[in-house]
Amino acid sequence: MYVTDKIKNLEWKLYRERKRRALKNDHFSIISSNCSGTVIYSDLHLPYTSPTVNLSIGMNDFVKMVKNLRWYMEQEFTQIESKEKYPVGLLGGVQVNFIHYKTFEEAVQKWEERKKRINWDDLFIIGTDKDGCTLETIRDFERLPYKNKVIFTHVEYPEFPSSYYIKGFEKEEELGVIIYFRDRFLKRRYLDDFDYVRFLNGSDDC
Repeated sequence: MYVTDKIKNLEWKLYRERKRRALKNDHFSIISSNCSGTVIYSDLHLPYTSPTVNLSIGMNDFVKMVKNLRWYMEQEFTQIESKEKYPVGLLGGVQVNFIHYKTFEEAVQKWEERKKRINWDDLFIIGTDKDGCTLETIRDFERLPYKNKVIFTHVEYPEFPSSYYIKGFEKEEELGVIIYFRDRFLKRRYLDDFDYVRFLNGSDDC
């Protein structure tokens, strides 16, 4: 078992190195509804050029925010009471769940630092079919005025070109946690079904 794990971990390391070498575009900004964007930055060993790191935003609020992104980036946070163990903030009416931060102050500080790094000329929008996402939400996401956008879904939606079907959650009401690993010999997350390097390099065929 120990030898097998070593082989799997080595292959996983080489797999991610190949991804990093294949990346041609390294000055983009990912605006994501949850930690999918965070993981992509981490995989590629790139600095966070986006404030949407280590947090989650309900999909309806996310679409609302991205529709008028520049305006929302100019707004200030107010803390709201929550029963969750993590801090929660309100940004111009959009609820942001700082799920990987200990304090509200730390979360807002990181948000402010990272929003200054946004490359407005090279935005990539990533949504997920969960956290209140409905068919109408996906339709609204499709209408967003961004060339580079994708929404991961738990079933196929051929009528929406920006949707990408992640297999394995068809019996669920929404997409599961796609940064978790699949039960396979090779270490692969659900997220790895999507060629995000090709996406970031600007290919229309991902």
